[in-house]
Amino acid sequence: MAQKTAKSNVWTAEERAAMKEAVAEAKRAAKRGADNAEGEADLVAKIAEMPEPDRSLAARIHEVVKAAAPALACKTWYGMPAYTKDGKTICFFQAASKFNVRYATLGFQPDARLDDGAMWPNAFAVLELTPQVEERIAALVKQAAG
Repeated sequence: MAQKTAKSNVWTAEERAAMKEAVAEAKRAAKRGADNAEGEADLVAKIAEMPEPDRSLAARIHEVVKAAAPALACKTWYGMPAYTKDGKTICFFQAASKFNVRYATLGFQPDARLDDGAMWPNAFAVLELTPQVEERIAALVKQAAG
C-alpha cells in the first residue's frame, strides 16, 4: 500500500480555499465579537463577488431569510453566506460556482429544527426563485430558526 505524501491532493483547490476562508472568518469574528452589522456586511460583500446567476439567487435568498427570520444573525461560513442563532450556523447558501457544480444549494445544519420523523432533507438544490420556491424557503427558515 502506498504512503500518502504531504503533497497528495486530498482536498480540491476549492476545498482548500474554503478552509482558508473559514480561518480568516474566525479571526475577523474574534476581533469584532458579536457585531451582526459587520457580519452582514461580510455576507453582502461575499454575495457581490459571486458570478451570475449565483449572485442574484444569493441576494434574493438573503432578503427572504431576513424577512422570514429577522432574529438570525448574518455571517460568512467557509466563504458562503450563512445565518446563525446563538452562535450556531442554522442555514447557508452555497453558490454553484463555489465547487463548480451544476446547481446552488440552500443547506441547513444540525441545529436547524427541520426534524420530521426518521429522515428529512437538510439541503435543497436551487435553480431559480419562483414565488412558490421563495415561500418554501421562508417556511423552512422559520421552522429551522424555531
